[in-house]
Amino acid sequence: MGKRATILILLLPLLALVSLAARADSADEEAVWSALKNGGYVVLIRHAVTELGVGDLPGFEIGKCATQRNLSAQGRVDAKRIGDAFRRRAIPISEVLSSRWCRCLDTAHIAFGRASPVPMLDSMFNDREKPADEKIREVLAAIARRPALGNLILVTHNQNIQALTGVSPTSGEMVVVTPAEPGKLKLVGRLGVPSR
Repeated sequence: MGKRATILILLLPLLALVSLAARADSADEEAVWSALKNGGYVVLIRHAVTELGVGDLPGFEIGKCATQRNLSAQGRVDAKRIGDAFRRRAIPISEVLSSRWCRCLDTAHIAFGRASPVPMLDSMFNDREKPADEKIREVLAAIARRPALGNLILVTHNQNIQALTGVSPTSGEMVVVTPAEPGKLKLVGRLGVPSR
């Protein structure tokens, strides 16, 4: 038996495992999309991918996108794909709230065509305006008041989602939750940026 045949035989089980894992992830995502059709959930979305960098430029100002790190061309495509996936699956949306950062507002507007900017979703990264624990309390209160007939969409930042759920999402990733005991959220599942 040649080297190539031996390598192929050794790789086949690994390829089978990768294929099974991909199918399991796909099945898990479909279960989450199916749950969202019933409404009553909260979808925490990390803004779509941005231009290179971390944090914001010196001289950052809310409402002035030129002073911020904004969506890249791929981020705009990804935001559109998120909205298309919601529309294609007829997922009901009750309200769309967003951080006041341009990258979050742009993600929300491109995906859903609307967004109400709220300070409680502003980035917790180096924020001196409002303490993180105060933001978390306000977000948990908004989640507790969510309507039963639709899903509440919250477009925010990695640090915020991590503080609320313990999950560190990738750009454009959606973390679906529902309230559990007071002050706690139950993770329903995670949805990556749709491929189309």
